[in-house]
Amino acid sequence: MCAVNNPPGDQEPPQVPPTGTLLVDTGQRDRVGEFRGVAGPYWSLRPVCGGTEWEVEPVNVRVASPMERLRAENARCNARSAGRIL
Repeated sequence: MCAVNNPPGDQEPPQVPPTGTLLVDTGQRDRVGEFRGVAGPYWSLRPVCGGTEWEVEPVNVRVASPMERLRAENARCNARSAGRIL
């Protein structure tokens, strides 16, 4: 597991997670996205069911909980079966 969750007051930047890791953007109502890469000082996240990537400050993300991962994977499967994503 990657060390995205730093203790409060810790000034070290979070470690960059592996591509595809499901993260939660706490600055956008706990939106779940797949980590896609680093874009300058920001991290790029992609919606699990496809769509436009968005950028987030690394301090505003945390690793998705098991329940959040399950919901995201279920949403991806439903979208795929409905033909909304490949």
